[in-house]
Amino acid sequence: MSFAPGSRVRVRNDWPEAAGRKVHVRTPHFVRGAVGTVERALGSFGNPENLATGGDGLPKLALYMVRFERAALFPGTVEGRETLTADIYESWLEGAP
Repeated sequence: MSFAPGSRVRVRNDWPEAAGRKVHVRTPHFVRGAVGTVERALGSFGNPENLATGGDGLPKLALYMVRFERAALFPGTVEGRETLTADIYESWLEGAP
Protein backbone atom coordinates (compact mmCIF):
# COMPACT_ATOMS: atom_id res chain seq x y z
CA MET A 1 0.00 0.00 0.00
CA SER A 2 1.53 3.30 -1.09
CA PHE A 3 -0.82 5.72 0.65
CA ALA A 4 -1.69 6.02 4.33
CA PRO A 5 -4.95 7.45 5.67
CA GLY A 6 -4.74 11.22 5.52
CA SER A 7 -2.54 11.26 2.39
CA ARG A 8 -3.49 13.78 -0.27
CA VAL A 9 -3.82 12.16 -3.67
CA ARG A 10 -4.72 13.19 -7.19
CA VAL A 11 -6.71 10.92 -9.49
CA ARG A 12 -4.97 10.49 -12.82
CA ASN A 13 -6.57 12.61 -15.51
CA ASP A 14 -6.37 9.83 -18.08
CA TRP A 15 -9.07 9.11 -20.68
CA PRO A 16 -8.08 5.85 -22.40
CA GLU A 17 -11.60 5.34 -23.73
CA ALA A 18 -11.36 8.65 -25.63
CA ALA A 19 -8.63 7.17 -27.82
CA GLY A 20 -11.14 4.71 -29.23
CA ARG A 21 -9.62 1.82 -27.35
CA LYS A 22 -11.84 -0.86 -25.87
CA VAL A 23 -11.09 -0.48 -22.16
CA HIS A 24 -12.65 -1.14 -18.79
CA VAL A 25 -11.96 1.76 -16.43
CA ARG A 26 -13.22 1.68 -12.84
CA THR A 27 -12.65 5.37 -12.11
CA PRO A 28 -15.61 7.77 -12.33
CA HIS A 29 -15.15 10.52 -14.91
CA PHE A 30 -16.05 13.29 -12.46
CA VAL A 31 -13.10 12.55 -10.13
CA ARG A 32 -10.39 12.34 -12.80
CA GLY A 33 -7.84 15.08 -12.15
CA ALA A 34 -9.36 15.83 -8.73
CA VAL A 35 -7.44 15.99 -5.44
CA GLY A 36 -8.80 14.11 -2.43
CA THR A 37 -7.76 12.60 0.87
CA VAL A 38 -7.31 8.89 1.55
CA GLU A 39 -9.82 7.85 4.21
CA ARG A 40 -8.62 4.26 4.43
CA ALA A 41 -6.97 1.41 2.58
CA LEU A 42 -9.47 -1.31 1.67
CA GLY A 43 -7.01 -4.09 0.77
CA SER A 44 -5.62 -5.57 -2.44
CA PHE A 45 -7.83 -6.98 -5.16
CA GLY A 46 -7.52 -8.40 -8.65
CA ASN A 47 -6.88 -5.75 -11.29
CA PRO A 48 -10.41 -5.02 -12.62
CA GLU A 49 -9.16 -3.67 -15.94
CA ASN A 50 -7.30 -6.95 -16.53
CA LEU A 51 -10.14 -9.15 -15.25
CA ALA A 52 -12.66 -7.43 -17.53
CA THR A 53 -10.76 -8.59 -20.58
CA GLY A 54 -10.42 -12.20 -19.45
CA GLY A 55 -7.06 -11.80 -17.74
CA ASP A 56 -5.91 -13.30 -14.46
CA GLY A 57 -6.29 -10.06 -12.47
CA LEU A 58 -2.59 -9.79 -11.78
CA PRO A 59 -0.94 -7.85 -10.47
CA LYS A 60 -3.31 -7.27 -7.57
CA LEU A 61 -3.91 -3.60 -6.84
CA ALA A 62 -4.47 -1.71 -3.61
CA LEU A 63 -7.89 -0.11 -3.33
CA TYR A 64 -8.46 3.10 -1.35
CA MET A 65 -11.49 5.00 -0.10
CA VAL A 66 -10.82 8.61 -1.13
CA ARG A 67 -12.80 11.62 0.16
CA PHE A 68 -13.38 14.62 -2.11
CA GLU A 69 -14.90 18.01 -1.36
CA ARG A 70 -18.06 18.06 -3.46
CA ALA A 71 -17.72 21.78 -4.15
CA ALA A 72 -14.39 21.10 -5.89
CA LEU A 73 -15.94 18.36 -8.05
CA PHE A 74 -19.12 20.26 -8.93
CA PRO A 75 -18.35 24.01 -8.68
CA GLY A 76 -21.38 26.23 -8.15
CA THR A 77 -23.77 23.36 -7.46
CA VAL A 78 -22.98 22.49 -3.85
CA GLU A 79 -22.92 24.65 -0.76
CA GLY A 80 -21.15 24.00 2.49
CA ARG A 81 -18.66 21.28 3.30
CA GLU A 82 -20.35 18.25 1.76
CA THR A 83 -18.04 15.43 0.76
CA LEU A 84 -18.17 12.48 -1.58
CA THR A 85 -16.18 9.25 -1.25
CA ALA A 86 -15.09 6.96 -4.06
CA ASP A 87 -13.14 3.73 -4.06
CA ILE A 88 -10.13 4.22 -6.34
CA TYR A 89 -7.46 1.70 -7.30
CA GLU A 90 -3.83 2.65 -6.63
CA SER A 91 -2.98 2.56 -10.34
CA TRP A 92 -5.17 5.62 -10.78
CA LEU A 93 -3.67 7.63 -7.90
CA GLU A 94 -0.61 9.80 -7.50
CA GLY A 95 0.64 11.87 -4.58
CA ALA A 96 -0.63 15.45 -4.40
CA PRO A 97 0.59 18.53 -2.50
